[in-house]
Amino acid sequence: MIDVVLFDIGGTLHTVTNNETLRTSFARRLRLRLEDYGIVLEGDDREIGIRLHETAEEYKHYSEQTKRELPQSRIWNEFYLKDYNIGEERLKPIAEELSFLYDYERVKNIRRPKLAGTFETLREMGIRMGVISNIISTSFVPHILKEYGLERYMECIVMSSEAGVRKPDPAIFEIALKQMDVSAQNTAYVGDTLSRDVLGARNAQLGLMIQIKNPAVAHRDVGLIGSGLEPDYRIDEFSEIPQIISTYNKKHL
Repeated sequence: MIDVVLFDIGGTLHTVTNNETLRTSFARRLRLRLEDYGIVLEGDDREIGIRLHETAEEYKHYSEQTKRELPQSRIWNEFYLKDYNIGEERLKPIAEELSFLYDYERVKNIRRPKLAGTFETLREMGIRMGVISNIISTSFVPHILKEYGLERYMECIVMSSEAGVRKPDPAIFEIALKQMDVSAQNTAYVGDTLSRDVLGARNAQLGLMIQIKNPAVAHRDVGLIGSGLEPDYRIDEFSEIPQIISTYNKKHL
């Protein structure tokens, strides 16, 4: 029986789009905010945006290899803004704000249809819910849940920014299981990637894995295509989740 459903955020509760215009706009916002702290970034906004995208990809590769999430000030100093020799101590006071803006303003987040109705249906079914998210910000996930009207459904929020470990490491799943006092076998996970979500759920030996379609991140899973790593279900719409849980539970009475 599935008693608990845990959710990813980016690519799952909302889809994410990113382009040069958004990156340039964010670079300007970043540059101006840093100037308030006496930190000057040389170069025009387009160049800064392009380079930030490149260094962020370097950090993503590092974090995927190590399954670690560094403190925000180290991420910005050693990766995102490494070209500018700012120093971790100067970045510490603003690191969380920059991290929030990075995931909120650098991209366009488009919430999935029928979120609220799906969560309400799951609640009426007696399903308990929570979040496990790879995220550099500590405030982005609570903000998104409040913005989407979903915070009241979540019994736990586990973020890599606080845990120091990232999916697909089973340790981040185990934190959520312990907080909710539930077994892995009685827990389902909903996410959009093979490399982080499906692999992580398998590593943690969760009872059920549901992958929601997200073409924007397909390139990150190319190396796993044909590997045999598969979710239990693939869905196109968020609203398909309650029926899957209901059918699974009927089979496992």
